[in-house]
Amino acid sequence: MVPTPTRNEEETRLRQALCRVGALCYKKGFIVGTDGNLSVRTAHDTILVTPTGAMKGFLEPHHIAHVDMDGRAIDDGPRASSEIGIHLTSYRERPDMHAVVHTHPPHAVALSIAGIDMQLPLIPEVVVTIGGTPTTPYATPGTHELGDSIRDVVRCSDTLIMKNHGAVTLGSNLLDAFKKLDMIEHTARILWLAHAVKGGIEPLPQEAVKKLLETRRQLGIKTTNTLENQCGL
Repeated sequence: MVPTPTRNEEETRLRQALCRVGALCYKKGFIVGTDGNLSVRTAHDTILVTPTGAMKGFLEPHHIAHVDMDGRAIDDGPRASSEIGIHLTSYRERPDMHAVVHTHPPHAVALSIAGIDMQLPLIPEVVVTIGGTPTTPYATPGTHELGDSIRDVVRCSDTLIMKNHGAVTLGSNLLDAFKKLDMIEHTARILWLAHAVKGGIEPLPQEAVKKLLETRRQLGIKTTNTLENQCGL
């Protein structure tokens, strides 16, 4: 029988994971400077979150802030990100999710500025997995507006783009949330190239999308899919 990790063991592991994924986001160019914020929800319904004003590519475990589900500090450690509202809203609306990653992937943000919809069904692998990525209205960074601006979409999507601002991805764990972020930016880069070559794109025909979603069901994939639940459409 595998022993259940203690609270301290879990917290140590999650703090280390936040540092590793923060460094990976920085290495891949999804964040620069002090951009972005990452969090995980513990088994005890508290939140470990990156601190305000820190470079996420160079974090150490003791830099991580610890708050409750209302955003109140649990200890005397660093102060939580000013965009903690994104994380609180995500966890409240999606109790099935345990990690939130907010970054500024350049191609995805650029598409939102240009008004290009990443929810369109274009790439088969994306249609089968997340479906698409809705765009939420612009809200002022560092304010309570952010949490409110994503509330309706985060209920039905694991991924979203905040217009002119950045991406938010939810996962069952940090690696899952990072995987979806990676998928968003890869998709955005493909769309960028397609628009550069042609000046416009055509979504997959409805019948093709229907077949892909049926394949998803045949494979037993039951994760949230925005084309199945019509999120943001």
